[in-house]
Amino acid sequence: MRFFKIIFWVLWRIWFYIMLGLPIIVMLPFLVVSILKEKWYPYFFVMARIWAKVILFGMGFYYIIEREQELEPGKSYMLVSNHTSMTDIMLMLVVARNPFVFVGKVELAKIPLFGFFYKRTCILVDRKSSKSRMEVFERAQKRLAQGLSICIFPEGGVPDDESILLDEFKDGAFRLALEHQIPIVPITFPDNKKRFSYTFLSGSPGLMRAKVHHFIDTTGKNVAEKKDIKEIREKVKAIIYEQLLKFKNKKSA
Repeated sequence: MRFFKIIFWVLWRIWFYIMLGLPIIVMLPFLVVSILKEKWYPYFFVMARIWAKVILFGMGFYYIIEREQELEPGKSYMLVSNHTSMTDIMLMLVVARNPFVFVGKVELAKIPLFGFFYKRTCILVDRKSSKSRMEVFERAQKRLAQGLSICIFPEGGVPDDESILLDEFKDGAFRLALEHQIPIVPITFPDNKKRFSYTFLSGSPGLMRAKVHHFIDTTGKNVAEKKDIKEIREKVKAIIYEQLLKFKNKKSA
């Protein structure tokens, strides 16, 4: 039985990378045109959402989204969630209808074809470089000024230890939200690690749930005050962590 599982996992993982590229090839002319000007980004975003849905369904995933509050069209937000899987990118694109830009690790730009568009539409950060981290703020501010939203996974990456339910949050997302006085949208992804973690021989098709929590208002908070950043950061982390525990306990019950 173990042998057949390994064969399935290997073929399934290969299929994932095929699915990453196939929709891009089909939509290639339209994607290339949509990245020629920054103001055309919303058109790219529409195609990115189609790409995400094709991958999720193509991998045998189906999703249920619970929303405590709806995003308003034309308004900027800071989207944050727990980060455990590459599929977090796809599920986030499905969850949020408002055009947003990812802040993501520079390593993903090395993926063939996907990386070409990734580095031209996302805000890349080399977490080992302090200069790169500072440039993220400049580019994010420019995108927010264009009326877009920003998505940051505040754990700063996926923990190597998969037993960690939720890692410590970095300040970046919350500093930006406070500086621009935009609402923070906490989102919980409880199933992505189980469905498609970074462990190669693991995962399975099935349900991916997402919960969009009540937004966190940043009005009146001061980015210069470290206590304000910490308060907002820990509040958002607690919301996501408690929801992860609820999903975990519900499954165990």
